Amino acid sequence: MAGYKTDRVSEDIKREIVAVIRELKDPRVKDKMLTVVRVEVSSDLSYAKVYVSALEGIDTAKEAVKGLVSATGLIRREVGSRLHLRKTPEMKFIADDSVEHGMQIFEKMREISGGEHA
Repeated sequence: MAGYKTDRVSEDIKREIVAVIRELKDPRVKDKMLTVVRVEVSSDLSYAKVYVSALEGIDTAKEAVKGLVSATGLIRREVGSRLHLRKTPEMKFIADDSVEHGMQIFEKMREISGGEHA
């Protein structure tokens, strides 16, 4: 039963982090095509790993993570107040290149399918 709660809380946290990121004014985060790929919450809901990816690539994601780390307190406070959690998890932001990797796979598939039809 505990697995359902952690999954639900991680999805709720992911949704709220995305909303808070849109409101941030930090130039390292603002106007970037950021995606929160997934949130892994510990079983006791004390820690959360937030995987962030950028459409522009891993370097942009790493720069955005620096901005998110500096705004961790604000993000944590906002998430806690919006979700009414007893204990808001400590968040660790990690740059991820899965969106960029997915776009590369998509482009290769499009090249292959375009080659078959020609």
